[in-house]
Amino acid sequence: MSVLVYAESPNGKIKKAALEAVSYGAKLSKLMGLECIALVIGAAEGKEELASYGASKILQLDHANLQSFDSQNFAFAIAEIAKTQNAGVLVLSHSASGKSIAGRVAVRLNAGLVSGVNALPNLEGGFSVAKGVFSGKATAHYQVDADVKVLSLMGNAVPLEKQEGTGTVESVQLEIPAPKTKVLEVKTQDGVVPLPEAELVVSAGRGMKGPENWGIIDELAQILGATTACSRPVADIGWRPHHEHVGQTGVAIRPNLYIAIGISGAIQHLAGVNSSKTIVVINKDPEAPFFKAADYGVQADLFDVVPKLIEALKKYKASQN
Repeated sequence: MSVLVYAESPNGKIKKAALEAVSYGAKLSKLMGLECIALVIGAAEGKEELASYGASKILQLDHANLQSFDSQNFAFAIAEIAKTQNAGVLVLSHSASGKSIAGRVAVRLNAGLVSGVNALPNLEGGFSVAKGVFSGKATAHYQVDADVKVLSLMGNAVPLEKQEGTGTVESVQLEIPAPKTKVLEVKTQDGVVPLPEAELVVSAGRGMKGPENWGIIDELAQILGATTACSRPVADIGWRPHHEHVGQTGVAIRPNLYIAIGISGAIQHLAGVNSSKTIVVINKDPEAPFFKAADYGVQADLFDVVPKLIEALKKYKASQN
């Protein structure tokens, strides 16, 4: 048997989420005494690097009917490869595409599925794996008794650890049916770390008073090397694009640092960001709910604090050069 990891490669590039999934799969394979195999769909640049994170074998599947993402066809392909590799566990990233594939793959493999796991399973007395529930307020442990297990891994849930590896790249062939959906247009954002993968996030809300004031948020994010985000009301009124909306109804994130500026901290917003390792809140309202969830809080006008913070960071960076 083996542990098979689907390593996503959007736009033909291996992303951090794929490295995390392979690193998780490699650790799991050691616990279970199995081989860790990585699967890449399409011509992925840098696929050889997966060996450095524990993949002993890297399978590359190229097919004309897999050029555009289609959850049905991708699930079919991954399930068929899992069968040929006698996979006992399949690991995917808990990304938008991973979430759309996981359930379909589990059905095809008659497997047990746990989505959004955040730790390695406990193998004492079976196969028990943990995930956050109730918007991250509690942890549930799921016992999976099925012969085949499908796990989707939360971003930033496990540390990346390089290993000494010399995994080989093998091309595999598979007949793929024609997709049932037609992709008319794909819009991508280049040069920015996607929110689910970001380790540093600077987010702002209606306290900014208008989109014309967003320059200080972009500047702060640029200095920190962070990804920008926003609250739902800001996206709904068109100040910022919807792909920046974080929260229960937006993108759920787990960065090492989340800076919330001018956001009150409604429960729906907190549900999507409360897994952040460190939360910093800047808000002039002392009653803002966000302060209760914050590791550090600054009760002051953001238009006074943020420019001073930017200036202090510039001076610090200059002193390091």
